[in-house]
Amino acid sequence: MSEALLSALAEALAGLVTAVETSDEDVLDPDTAVKWLESTGHTLAGLTEDDRRTLDGLFRAAALRAPEGAWRDELLRVSEGFGLAFGLTEDTHAAACDAVLDHTRRLAAVVRDADPATPVPGCPDWTLADLARHVGTVHRWAEHLVRTRAATRVLAEDVPLDPPTGPAAYADWLVAGAERFAATARGADPDAPVWSPGADPHVRHYPRHVLFETLVHLADAELAVDGKTGPLDPATATAAVDHFLTDAPYIARIAEPVSRLGRDGTVLRLVARDTGAVRTLVLGGGGFTWTRDTGAEPTAVVEADAGELLLLLHRRYGADDPCFTHTGDRGLLDDWLAATAL
Repeated sequence: MSEALLSALAEALAGLVTAVETSDEDVLDPDTAVKWLESTGHTLAGLTEDDRRTLDGLFRAAALRAPEGAWRDELLRVSEGFGLAFGLTEDTHAAACDAVLDHTRRLAAVVRDADPATPVPGCPDWTLADLARHVGTVHRWAEHLVRTRAATRVLAEDVPLDPPTGPAAYADWLVAGAERFAATARGADPDAPVWSPGADPHVRHYPRHVLFETLVHLADAELAVDGKTGPLDPATATAAVDHFLTDAPYIARIAEPVSRLGRDGTVLRLVARDTGAVRTLVLGGGGFTWTRDTGAEPTAVVEADAGELLLLLHRRYGADDPCFTHTGDRGLLDDWLAATAL
């Protein structure tokens, strides 16, 4: 099937889905709409991961061909509605567990071949050995929480870490911890309650949390050793951005400075060039809210690829890096980045 035909079919399906979802009850019977959407979702869920990613890209490309406005915003939600977006599908739990292991193996390869005393610019005062110990600790801490279904906070220092005997053992120690975490989390009920540091106190929180922590620190290690990051999957980076924005209000070191910004009513928009994903942040009420659409008129806009936006939010890239394009009140972005620094 030609690329042109695939694109045309994706555009037609996205338009049909959006029309069904936005129709009034007197135009389309709600029960019929729900049945059709559920049937379509079931069919798409049977696609392979690669095919889901491809379809996600086709849907987003079709949406971006539409003029800016409410219709395009609805089209951009089609992938999310069918669990196609962000590289983590309806089977997100198992997919995230697998991705934790994949990214940890990449990190271990960097650590194995590098000087453990290498400074890590993204984590001031850390060496590569410090970073490896931190990531391995996160894996073991999260595995303990998922396995024990802890109802209250558990400190990492209270968890058996089996620390490496020396720098030469860090790489294998990292992989062993990731394998243990992935096996425990994959075998757990995603809906089981457990304490979490973020918005979702369930087991399903942890594979994503650990994946995105590992992803950012993999980038740290690559930047420290090679001066550049390896490939950052745009869909997974977008999911990591969402995770950061969702959990930020639950992190006191972020929530408190944001509450003191004095920028009520201002709007910061993040635009990913490679995926078309838009995240709109509205400050006010002692914090902020965010949506996956263009929403209110922005006070400031920053554009880059999804992975670059993720690393900007985590302060691995500076806002003056040439990969970013700015419009509007640049001071709002600077204030936000200063307030949300960990």
